[in-house]
Amino acid sequence: MKYRRRTGPLPSPRSDDRDLLIRPQRAILVGAVFPGQDRADVEDHLEELARLTETAGAHVVARHIQERRQADPGYFIGRGKAEEIGGHVRDRGADVVIFDDDLSPAQVRNLEEALGVRVVDRSGLILDIFARRARSRESKTQVELARLNYLLPRLRGGWTHLSRQEGGIGVRGGIGETQIELDRRIIRRRIHKLEQDLARIENERRQRRSGRKGAVKVALIGYTNAGKTTLFNSLTREEAFVEDLLFATLDPLMRRVRLKIGKDALVIDTVGFIRKLPHHLVASFRSTLEEAADADVLVHVVDLSHPDYGDQISVTLQVVGSLGMSDRPIITVFNKLDLLDDPRIADGARLRHPEALFVSAASGSGTREILDHVEFVLHNELVEKDVRLSSADREGISRLYALTEVIKTIYHDGFVDIRFRTSRARARALIAGIAASEAG
Repeated sequence: MKYRRRTGPLPSPRSDDRDLLIRPQRAILVGAVFPGQDRADVEDHLEELARLTETAGAHVVARHIQERRQADPGYFIGRGKAEEIGGHVRDRGADVVIFDDDLSPAQVRNLEEALGVRVVDRSGLILDIFARRARSRESKTQVELARLNYLLPRLRGGWTHLSRQEGGIGVRGGIGETQIELDRRIIRRRIHKLEQDLARIENERRQRRSGRKGAVKVALIGYTNAGKTTLFNSLTREEAFVEDLLFATLDPLMRRVRLKIGKDALVIDTVGFIRKLPHHLVASFRSTLEEAADADVLVHVVDLSHPDYGDQISVTLQVVGSLGMSDRPIITVFNKLDLLDDPRIADGARLRHPEALFVSAASGSGTREILDHVEFVLHNELVEKDVRLSSADREGISRLYALTEVIKTIYHDGFVDIRFRTSRARARALIAGIAASEAG
């Protein structure tokens, strides 16, 4: 069947759509336990999904966990379970069913027909939250690019799931998007345009980074809602936006602080990580995350009050590794010490992480010690190195300027001698890369 693009005004919302405008959406959450998984872990993941749902502005009215040997290719949880949840949808007056796992386009289509309401997977929900939170030109471009890459394989007839802009979960057409009924050709054209826009924005960001010489860079990283922005405010005496919601900060924040050693430190607050982060989102936000990748020191902020903080540490370190940042010095900071009811939790963390710091960013307790540790790391980790490059090697020269603090540059006889300052690990990596390039 062929679908014609709408050329006239949008139709008036149906009565049920108008109802969505005046009351919060009611959501049912669904998780699945597969062989090798612990049900308690899936319950924890569903609790996080509930926080995500609340952040997106919906109210959770029910939760379901289905144990299966493998995912059903048509309905993920099986047709029988889908029909059972459909009964709960009607009983609870639910508007949307949210799955904690990613679904195929066919599974979404079948489930929506069986349940009679919108079906959204975890990636779609996170993308929706990012769309709501994006404020800057860069983050809006990144989010729209990620959403269109996510939607492209999920196109289906009539575009009725994108035909209204009331703001419900899973129905956004993308930030800045005005045409409702898109086809694949138009989406691909839009993606190409967004990629070009993002390349220009990334170039502007690199130019801004090149102008920040002389300051060591300290990036705050960690799981979402670990308290990075509160810590950022405490370290820099700023008043950046803080809210007890997931992904309250999307755009990197940067402020200078003066260290005792007489150097400036540029403290950078970055977007939080989360398990099962959509790969389209990671790809689109790579330029933002490059602010952390460009850092001399990483401060890994951990929410000690979270019952599953160990898993959150693992997720963050996995993302750090995937971004090629494992060579950076990492200072682990356990935050929210003031929220602990049982002091044995902190005692256990100290035994497992004797090198870590324990602070309360909200009260400011222990935060000055973080900068002291940064100074100690810089004193022991920063080194000065000399390299000689061909003056025609513009890429290699630009890389040194982008990733290190260049102290001195001398051009002579077709070569350039560069003295730079950076961490020991980064210096080794850069010199090895230069040697490999010359050998090639």
